[in-house]
Amino acid sequence: MADTGGVYSRIIASRARAQLAYPGSFALDLIAQLLGQGIELVAILVIFTQVTSLGGFSAGEVLLIYGLAATAFGIADLTVGQIEQLPEYVRTGEFDVMLLRPLGALPQLLSADVSLKRVGRVVIGLGVLVWSLAHLNIHWTTLKVVVAIGTPLVGAVILGAIWVATNTVSFWFVDGREFANSLTYGSNFSTSYPATIYGPWLRGLLCFAVPSAFVAYFPTLALLDRADPLGLPEALRYSSPLIAIVTVTIAALIWRSGVRHYQGTGS
Repeated sequence: MADTGGVYSRIIASRARAQLAYPGSFALDLIAQLLGQGIELVAILVIFTQVTSLGGFSAGEVLLIYGLAATAFGIADLTVGQIEQLPEYVRTGEFDVMLLRPLGALPQLLSADVSLKRVGRVVIGLGVLVWSLAHLNIHWTTLKVVVAIGTPLVGAVILGAIWVATNTVSFWFVDGREFANSLTYGSNFSTSYPATIYGPWLRGLLCFAVPSAFVAYFPTLALLDRADPLGLPEALRYSSPLIAIVTVTIAALIWRSGVRHYQGTGS
């Protein structure tokens, strides 16, 4: 019997071929994604036509935060975004079918409809990230190179775990998609700006309840050699990998609890 990894690889490859079979449609979808992510970038640029700093950060520094966050969100959206369809699968009974197969339910769900058009988000984020890293006066060290390369990947893990955890509420509330979207897409917005622009209660939420600040804000402080304007411990700059492990562990526990709670549609 073929190994499980090979099965998922073939599933994902077949989804990709199906989308690339219609290059015109794929190109339009990709352009739409580029424009959608680009609008968020334009919003930041428009803000800096009126101010010289935002939360104590210059335009280039905010663009670094944005580049890290947008790349991380794009990777998470590409690899985990299909989890948003869980409410529909629960409602229609398709999730029951997944549970009957000799494969993991979550990997099946994530590979059910890989949407290559989401690469557009990654392209915009990477472009801004490379530009900001090249134009900011960063004193490069080996550690900073690791932070610059690893942060989008670690951030994607954090955001992906948030996606899984929040969408799992669909096992208890079939119409829980709006709640999940408020946290997943809300995280996309909140991670793109310095945590210093938010009020105390929201900063606490972003730092400790929904750890969005670890996606880009704290790693940016590490790259810029800046003390945290909020006075938080310096160690938080390099804590994103640890936070990713904790977030994934919590998401896994919530997912397993949700699957055990799931009783099927009865149809």
